[in-house]
Amino acid sequence: MAQQVNSQDEEVVLAEEISHHVRLITLNRPRQLNVISSRVVSLLAQYLEKWEKDDNAELILIKGAGRAFSAGGDLRMFYDGRTSRDSCLEVVYRMYWLCYHIHTYKKTQVALVQGISMGGGASLVVPLKFSVVTEKAVFATPEASIGFHTDCGFSYMLSRLPGHLGEYLALTGARLSGKELIAAGLATHFVPSEKLPELEKRLVSLNNGAETAVKSTIEEFSTDVQIDEESVLNKQKMIDDSFSKDSVEEIIKSLEAEATKEGNGWIVPVLKGLKRSSPTGLKITLRSIREGRKQSLPECLKKEFRLTMNILRTAISGDVYEGIRALTIDKDNSPKWDPSTFDRVDDERVNVVFQPFEEDLELKIPEREDCRWEGKYENSVYAVPK
Repeated sequence: MAQQVNSQDEEVVLAEEISHHVRLITLNRPRQLNVISSRVVSLLAQYLEKWEKDDNAELILIKGAGRAFSAGGDLRMFYDGRTSRDSCLEVVYRMYWLCYHIHTYKKTQVALVQGISMGGGASLVVPLKFSVVTEKAVFATPEASIGFHTDCGFSYMLSRLPGHLGEYLALTGARLSGKELIAAGLATHFVPSEKLPELEKRLVSLNNGAETAVKSTIEEFSTDVQIDEESVLNKQKMIDDSFSKDSVEEIIKSLEAEATKEGNGWIVPVLKGLKRSSPTGLKITLRSIREGRKQSLPECLKKEFRLTMNILRTAISGDVYEGIRALTIDKDNSPKWDPSTFDRVDDERVNVVFQPFEEDLELKIPEREDCRWEGKYENSVYAVPK
């Protein structure tokens, strides 16, 4: 009999001790596409720490309720906090701290992914030892377009993709299908959606966290993938040629030249999307991905924490709030960016949001394995009453 850890079904994260050695996390905000709120982050951290320290917990499954896995961060939460300085600092700190622990988790984790998996939601998928996607899975990192940046560890993950695919995905917010996620190395197994419930049952009945056993079980249900001929993953050379350029302006110029050539019609909507995106968001994101190639995971997460806080504090632009307003509040899809052109977002302006914080104000990533669950928000300088 599964033991429900939560006190009520309405909780935003359901945690179940499904069997002696198996635990199940369900993101439970289906009407909101399982967006990640402060409560979601706190509960995820609580359960994952508890289960990593529990010798009986060997296999952790994570899935989303309803038709989405997770659409990422709760944009309305950020928008509603725009007039109160650092109103979202706690959730940002907790999320990036959690991202480190998801990447370095000591127990076997399996994500079962149907539907949308975007931004912060995808950070609960890509780093896992096993990530199972279906034909209904949709991945994207669309943050740059609304004046934000590619966060939750994706400046680390995307920068390690082949060639300059990372820049392409980060700047354009392009969507990848389940099969494309496998081909790109962002997920491990493709399972047809009708087989996913049975796979979940088999993993539960396995009652075992041994990686070889889990992998063997998943492979009984998984199929090899063949991406479509028109997939953007088959345009790697063209992506590398354009997205290797030094600046966003040069990338766009290169794409404009390519778009005039026969057979390159797919570039037209890419260009349109880039030109409609926040110039500030694009420039910050390009630099972050480029720096990410040379940074460790902790360095990337600390950088992303600085970027997020400076962006939310409107250190160089208020574009993030204008982007959210246009996309999800008024839904007019007509943002008024400020600055509105790339030439007004110079390197000096971008440098501001990348500057290190004072040491005690940085995100605290544990440096020693025996202290790996230290550095929590409640023990940080931010939580100390002034």
